[in-house]
Amino acid sequence: MTGFLSKLVKDLEAPIEARGFGTGWFAGFFALLLASVGLCFVAALRWPDWMATPELARVLATSSFRLVVHATLLSAYALALLSLLLRPRKALGLTALLFALTGTILGGASVQPREMHDWGIFFGVDFFAVNLIATGLMFAPLERIFGHRGEQRLFRTEWREDLFYFLVSSMLVQLITFLALAPSSYLNAHGTTLAGVRAAVGGLPWIVQFALAMLLTDLTQYWFHRTFHRVPFLWGFHAVHHSAKSMDWLAGGRMHFIEIVLLRGVTSLPLLTLGFLPSVMQAYIGMVYVYSSLVHANLRGDFDRLGRWIVVPRFHHWHHALEAEGVDKNFAIHFPWLDRLFGTYYFPKGKWPQGYGVPEAVPSGYLAQMRYPFVRKAG
Repeated sequence: MTGFLSKLVKDLEAPIEARGFGTGWFAGFFALLLASVGLCFVAALRWPDWMATPELARVLATSSFRLVVHATLLSAYALALLSLLLRPRKALGLTALLFALTGTILGGASVQPREMHDWGIFFGVDFFAVNLIATGLMFAPLERIFGHRGEQRLFRTEWREDLFYFLVSSMLVQLITFLALAPSSYLNAHGTTLAGVRAAVGGLPWIVQFALAMLLTDLTQYWFHRTFHRVPFLWGFHAVHHSAKSMDWLAGGRMHFIEIVLLRGVTSLPLLTLGFLPSVMQAYIGMVYVYSSLVHANLRGDFDRLGRWIVVPRFHHWHHALEAEGVDKNFAIHFPWLDRLFGTYYFPKGKWPQGYGVPEAVPSGYLAQMRYPFVRKAG
């Protein structure tokens, strides 16, 4: 089994010259992607109490969604067989075929829900599938066509760690959300002094509320972010995020579990306690998921003028730079003028960082990185 997994990883990380059109690599890759997504959807349909997020439950219940599942599994089968025919290495095609077969054996698009114990606990495999296919299919092709570092591959060094971070944050969405919303839930339950503010904010036009939400969350995150850089113990958590040695859309998901909870808790405070419309909060959260992938993405374009007002990839790449001039700079998430206001702005015209990461030895592997802040020796 270990030997087969190593063959699969080697095939995914094959050099660019071995991935050309007609080699079966792209067919195998998309077969594996679709088969994984299809299997996640089938699991969510079969065990909705444990595997599906409540927000997507209504979508899962529709007949059109089952057609999507059916088409996804059929496409995975077809592409897996094509890869097996074209490619000398069979690991990609065989793995995709195995995933698609597993989804079919579990019931495929016709699967019926199985009763589960009502523990009130779920793992968001549907959220993971939707999140992965939405962001992956959006940014992976863009990085290949408009990549700043053209030689950087999709399956670059550390991709397995970052994909696992992506999986964990999606699967544990219920726990993360519960912990993150605890402060704002407490304030809403016990705070009556904000009633007037909530009424005033709720009465603003939708677009004004959205812009205000971006400003308040960015201002809050700026100081949260800067604090994690300045306090040695907190830096241990944030160093995990900065330890990525390559920048692309997937690198943005590398965050310590504790930092995710604290960051989302801080972000939710202005959104949930000041009376913003639910549609404004939902639109903002959806935008942030895409925007976070965008600013970490391996995309070219200097955007010297635009980058003074809106965070662009090059601006945030400097925040991850190894060069001394980029250290402790560019903390803003949306608006770079906050960094200019507070003296942490660095955006040299037309210049990109040469390397990414941190000078300290952050260990590899998810579990080792989860322990790192608690065993790290401050320098």
